[in-house]
Amino acid sequence: MTLDNDLAGANAPSPSSFLSHASFSQLLALMATVVVILVAQYVRSPWRKVPPGPKGLPILGNALQLQNKDWMYGAECKRKFEHIMYINALGQPIVVLHSLKAASELFDRRAKLYSDRPRFIVAQDILCGGLFTALMPYGDVWRRTRRAAHEVLTKVAVRNYHPMFCKEGILLATAMLENPDASDKHLQRSSASATISILYDYPTLENEHDKTLTEIHTFINRISAAGAPGAHLVELFHWMIHIPARFAKWKREAMEHFRQHSAIFNGLLDTVSNDIAKGSERPSVSASLIKNSNRSGLSNTEIAWLLGTLYSAGAETTATTLAWWTRAMVAHPEIQKRAQDELDAVVGRSRTPTFADAPNLPYIQALVKESLRWRPALPLGVPHTTTKDDWYEGMFIPKGTMCMVNLWQCHHDPASYGPDAASFNPERFLDEHGRLIPGPVETRDDGHSTYGFGRRACVGKHAANDSLFINIATVLWAARLECARDENGKEIPPDTETTVDLGTVFQPVPYKCKITPRFPEAPSLLVEELELLRV
Repeated sequence: MTLDNDLAGANAPSPSSFLSHASFSQLLALMATVVVILVAQYVRSPWRKVPPGPKGLPILGNALQLQNKDWMYGAECKRKFEHIMYINALGQPIVVLHSLKAASELFDRRAKLYSDRPRFIVAQDILCGGLFTALMPYGDVWRRTRRAAHEVLTKVAVRNYHPMFCKEGILLATAMLENPDASDKHLQRSSASATISILYDYPTLENEHDKTLTEIHTFINRISAAGAPGAHLVELFHWMIHIPARFAKWKREAMEHFRQHSAIFNGLLDTVSNDIAKGSERPSVSASLIKNSNRSGLSNTEIAWLLGTLYSAGAETTATTLAWWTRAMVAHPEIQKRAQDELDAVVGRSRTPTFADAPNLPYIQALVKESLRWRPALPLGVPHTTTKDDWYEGMFIPKGTMCMVNLWQCHHDPASYGPDAASFNPERFLDEHGRLIPGPVETRDDGHSTYGFGRRACVGKHAANDSLFINIATVLWAARLECARDENGKEIPPDTETTVDLGTVFQPVPYKCKITPRFPEAPSLLVEELELLRV
């Protein structure tokens, strides 16, 4: 009995082993519950339904791919992912839109959700002190700045600058005839001169070596480079902003550049303010902004940087559009001839074109639209950012997503522009009677989306359109643009495909075309017309 009891006691589970068995069962149950919860959350998570996109690396995602923007605006992405593509850069969600339909639906119709900007730590916060209007976050300061700019750059207000645009058109045509080998420099000088003149009533720039102009263009190059995707690691690792400037060259240089550029923009505004005080100012955007400052609520510093923004947004992109246009004229002599035939019929050869001729020059106007469509200067535009979670065609777009439009592919989409969308063809903007038509419904009356979308669309588009129109009309009226020739007399066709990446602006490769007067009297008539405008 005693032995049996002892054996029974030996075989019975101890209290500790019973507790261990119970604890293990509970642990298994807890683990199973956690797995069920995680699976349920995964199944219900909207992140499973983000748009399709290329595979990335663990943790890094697609961050390394941002170093090369060619693939982002190339045709391959559109073929693989259709109208919307999702990528991830170290946790930063990015959506690239490949169709006008998607871009218009989100940026125009849902503008309230898509009008913010991503944070540009170097380009905006440091290099511009948060004052560069185009990169400002959506808020009160941006709205006041935008409203002030819109009021002084309406279609009617821009007519005040038509005489100056005409003078710049004549100067451009004259320079291209006198020194055709430097045509791209002439385009840059002309665009810069027109822009700085309407903004500040600045004297006409006789060459591209003006000190103020050089300083502003240095600023444009810096902000374009700093704002390019993947330009600085701090844009991905935000904690780097806290590194002291003495240990961070990128930060130290950007801070110094901000001081330099502020001095330039404030100095230009002070000159106009002094002229207003003396009662000697002439029409300019800066004068209008200063006089309206009580209503707009903008400080002098905000006005100075708004003007700097307008210059940066206008001069470089206009020159780039004209550069692509010259390549198109050389590559398509039949299009050039049709435009010149229209000019001969409407303007004749005894005077230069004016804005009064515009209603009777639909082909020239179509030429402007097609130049802006065919080769957009900013092929990826300027990014927008979502302020709330959103859904598009069953796909999830999270709050804080950086959204870019692949303008290059949007403008070459057969669904919007027909089977010849990749070709340069102004007739797409004309009906069977040769009258101007608007183009795809998503582009409103512009016929393209180069000026952006929604509440972030370019406020200076009327000035840009007028400048392009009179420059193109005047040069084609006076000159014939032809292929350059090598030492053997063989034609050298222009490269209309390769781009030069300047950060956000994509220019054509340099090209020296042959430029000659269309008729013997053209050079002397340009001189005569210029003298009349100077009186």
